[in-house]
Amino acid sequence: MPGREGKGEKAAAIRAARARWEREVLLPATAKAPERRPRFESTSGEEFARLYTPEHLEEFDYLRDAGFPGEYPFTRGVQPTMYRGRYWTMRQYAGFGNAKESNKRYRYLLENGQTGLSVAFDLPTQMGYDSDSPIAFGEVGKVGVAIDSLEDMEILFDRIPLGKVSTSMTINSTAAILLAMYVAVGEQQGVAAKDLNGTIQNDILKEYIARGTYIFPPAPSMRVITDIFAYCKDQIPRWNSISISGYHIREAGSTAAQEVAFTLANGIAYVQAAIDAGMTVDTFAMRLAFFFNAHNNFLEEVAKYRAARRLWAKIMRERFGAKDPRSWMLRFHTQTAGSSLTAQQPDNNVVRVTIQALAAVLGGTQSLHTNSRDEALSLPTEESVRIALRTQQLIAHESGAGDIVDPLGGSYAVEALTTALEREAEEYIARIDRMGGVIQAVDEGYIQKEIQDASYRYQLEVERKDRIIVGVNDFTVKEPPPEKLLKVDPRIEKEQRKRLAALRKRRDDRAVRSALKDLAGACSGNGNVMTPILAAVRAYATLGEISDVMRSVFGTHQGKVTV
Repeated sequence: MPGREGKGEKAAAIRAARARWEREVLLPATAKAPERRPRFESTSGEEFARLYTPEHLEEFDYLRDAGFPGEYPFTRGVQPTMYRGRYWTMRQYAGFGNAKESNKRYRYLLENGQTGLSVAFDLPTQMGYDSDSPIAFGEVGKVGVAIDSLEDMEILFDRIPLGKVSTSMTINSTAAILLAMYVAVGEQQGVAAKDLNGTIQNDILKEYIARGTYIFPPAPSMRVITDIFAYCKDQIPRWNSISISGYHIREAGSTAAQEVAFTLANGIAYVQAAIDAGMTVDTFAMRLAFFFNAHNNFLEEVAKYRAARRLWAKIMRERFGAKDPRSWMLRFHTQTAGSSLTAQQPDNNVVRVTIQALAAVLGGTQSLHTNSRDEALSLPTEESVRIALRTQQLIAHESGAGDIVDPLGGSYAVEALTTALEREAEEYIARIDRMGGVIQAVDEGYIQKEIQDASYRYQLEVERKDRIIVGVNDFTVKEPPPEKLLKVDPRIEKEQRKRLAALRKRRDDRAVRSALKDLAGACSGNGNVMTPILAAVRAYATLGEISDVMRSVFGTHQGKVTV
């Protein structure tokens, strides 16, 4: 490597050459044809340089800042060979109506080459209400599948071998209940808990920040999460006990830097909570997973994933003293940006999703969901979801994007953007630390307001046409009303309530009452809640009944409005 003096001479030569280029080439060109606008910015408000050169990387040290894939700081990927070994897991987030209809969609996707399942639950299931609860009326099966009991879970995974399929479940407040149901179905299929493979989202902090499907206050919610950590560590060792989610933070309007910062700040809180509960960091940290958004600014998104990996590796090694290299790895699932989809000219969404998916792949994702073109209008049709899956397959098998590990590594622009995003995220995390941590920052409304302000700035840019959304604020056309949209049959809600009533009549009520009493005792004391939840699930206690017991002990959280 050249010495410091040699590097200085080279940098001076580049600066002199750039000054000459600007004077002799750039200025005459811009005098004839000015640039489109005076300032080009990232979504985080950082100015993009016109041209990135080695000058932007004068502090960059390859071994310290990039290194090699599969080792610290993991900037270039968590596996040495990345997709040269095997492709990312291709998941399509799916679920609607009842368990029978969703099971058909899952088997259709698997038959078309999907390599992992991703389950969407309806709002009553996410909020801990049975389908026959008055508060659930009109929402059953609308944004995901309705799951009221183990019986529904049995139907949902009928003819799907849980010992061979990896399943991701987007569930948070009721994550412990759905995980218990999954374990019970595995038992019925003859699959031991230790052989199950998958992920529950289980990320309550981002619900308080950006999404809203919380039930309990922060303290008992964190207790349940650490109980899940401990249970999975001992009983389901291949299971990712949490998926710390930046996706919904970005969907709420955050910038790329905020997405990284607030997600990793949440991760810090979960790790600290587990340590405070008596767990040793290297016994659980390797099963932490993350979930990020893939938005429209291609190079910024690639840099975002690289920055997040490097920053998390530093946090785990330096802040928490983790010794196992697996504890330093940030492994993540990506979903293309639902908020970027437009109801206008929906076929344009196929192109948006392709760009976003390619950014996720070039950024080193472990798992990917591609949104369907019609999701701004309705639940996706089979045809739309097949195109979305084929998008991943085309990138994998025809683009060559997976043939080189971190192919954009070393790009002046990508490396400079990676460092800039990392530094901005570090500044946010330091600010949150000074406030006393994420829970305090959420309680004071700080994180929510930062996201709201960023979302407002973005909307103003769209309204002023500083940011063009093709088909929305420019390049518009007159369109006929959309046809062939998927609609959930309203009869499904009535049938679901009828099936639930029949289950309550034929189950062993004494066993249900006993199991729920044991759960109340565990919630009131210090026992791990997963064991009594699993017993209640096996007795066919409903999700709503289990949640009501936990509500009666833990109470409910009232969100704070920020202005």
